[in-house]
Amino acid sequence: MENRRSVILDAGHGGAEPGAMYQGRREKDDTLRLALAVGEKLENRGVDVMYTRTTDVYDSPLEKAQIANRSGADLFVSLHRNAMPVPGTGSGAVTLVYEDSGIPALLAENIQQNLVETGFKDLGIQERPGIIVLRRTQMPAVLVEAGFIDNPEDNQLFDENFDAIAQGIADGILATFSQLKARAEAGKNQYYQVQVGAYRSRREAEQLQRELAAKGFPAFLVYDNGWYKVRSGAFLQMDNGVQMEQRLRAAGYPTMLVREPAVY
Repeated sequence: MENRRSVILDAGHGGAEPGAMYQGRREKDDTLRLALAVGEKLENRGVDVMYTRTTDVYDSPLEKAQIANRSGADLFVSLHRNAMPVPGTGSGAVTLVYEDSGIPALLAENIQQNLVETGFKDLGIQERPGIIVLRRTQMPAVLVEAGFIDNPEDNQLFDENFDAIAQGIADGILATFSQLKARAEAGKNQYYQVQVGAYRSRREAEQLQRELAAKGFPAFLVYDNGWYKVRSGAFLQMDNGVQMEQRLRAAGYPTMLVREPAVY
């Protein structure tokens, strides 16, 4: 039986946190509308879809990451609208990742290309290791900024091409699943992570995770058979995993390179 594909969609902000605002327009409304539209398109293609929210409620970024981790989803996609200190000075779409490598890089590229095809200026893929929903999620994660809410031209594009934008994001997710499945069928059915520690105590594991993140390493927890395992990176190529292992060892950490099944 083929594995079910699953994704969790995060509509940015919500409740008492409206996000960016411009002339009465609120980011939290645009992101929820977009998340539900993307989810419907994915569900129609057989993907199991979960959400951090489906109504106008607020959860902190950390709580959203925790919701995602409890979901067991294969991929995490957070949806936002951008803004500038001076309204109207920014335009375009950008996709953010913790680190531009592995499955997150593949997912980001697939989504970003599709957003550009809908008419957005291409602001590329950018690393943002400080973003909590990218740093604290245990599955491959991206954050999509679908145009600038304080730019009338971007808003017009968002409204008039809304269905194409939602379809483009959904298609980017579907393309990622298809590519990972093809690699799995070709025998490349794993990705590589570097394990730095394993603890019975979640508190101790989280302490090491925070220490690694403070030093610029992508760190996350994996719970497995009573152990909280602290790992760094998720690489499709073994060489990239080895390079990360060497960086961690040079920083004084004990390491072990592990393989995990690739999602599809």
